[in-house]
Amino acid sequence: MIKTLREAGIPVSVLVAPVIPFINDNELEEIVAACAEVGAQSVNYIMLRLPHEVAPLFADWLQQHYPDRAEHVLQRIMDMRGGKLYDSRFGKRMTGEGIFADLINQRFHVARRKHGLDNHRLSYLDCRHFSVPPKEGDQMALF
Repeated sequence: MIKTLREAGIPVSVLVAPVIPFINDNELEEIVAACAEVGAQSVNYIMLRLPHEVAPLFADWLQQHYPDRAEHVLQRIMDMRGGKLYDSRFGKRMTGEGIFADLINQRFHVARRKHGLDNHRLSYLDCRHFSVPPKEGDQMALF
C-alpha cells in the first residue's frame, strides 16, 4: 500500500502503534526499515495506551495469549506510566516516561535516522485546488 501510494505521488507517513513492551517492541527497527524500503517519507510510533475499560480487557487478552510474559509486560507498562496502566497527561500518554520508555524512544529515533525517515522528508499535498468553503446556506457556490 505504501509503495502504491508513493508511486501515485501521495505523501506517506507511517504510524507504528501500539508498541507493546516485550510483545512487539522487538520488531520496531525492522518495521522502520521496511517502511523506508517501500518509500514511506516519515514514521512515528505510539506506546500502548490502556484507558478506562481497555486495561482489564488487555490484561485478560495478555493472560490468555502470553501467560508467561503477562505480569512482566504489565509491570513495564506501569513503569512507563508512573505506576499505573494509563497516564492521560498530554505529552506522556503517547510515549510514556522513565528508562523503559526512553530506551524504546531512543531505539526508534536511531532506526528512523538510520533509514532517513525523519519528518524532513515528508512532502506536502498540492492545495492549489482548495478553496474556502462558502458561508452557511450558500450551497450554489459549490458548483
